[in-house]
Amino acid sequence: MEAILERCAGLDVHQETVVACVLSGPLDRAPRMEIRTFGTMTEDLLELGEWLTLMECSHVAMESTGIYWKPVWNVLEAFDVELILANAHHVKNLPGRKTDMKDAEWLAKLLRCGLIEASFVPSVEVRELRDLTRY
Repeated sequence: MEAILERCAGLDVHQETVVACVLSGPLDRAPRMEIRTFGTMTEDLLELGEWLTLMECSHVAMESTGIYWKPVWNVLEAFDVELILANAHHVKNLPGRKTDMKDAEWLAKLLRCGLIEASFVPSVEVRELRDLTRY
């Protein structure tokens, strides 16, 4: 797979944790990988955003797993990164040994090569209106 992004991240989002894998380095070489785990409280997500900024990530991908991606998206939207929501079915990894770190790494690798098609995420205003009128 040919790389097109020098710095990107994949996030494996769960109810209580977010595993982040950052791939960075020249496009013609194997990337340097750094993996960290964060909580899902607002303070933890702000720390994640600051870390992604510190790592100079330009793009961040996460799977649309249930409702757990929403608070992560809402917090990271304030940071200077291109957020990409991926359909979990489209980025499914091969069967076998599955870990949160491997999932985050897989998303980062796909993103680095431009192989993730972004799902539609409405604007903040539309999302807020939906939250008010949904039930």
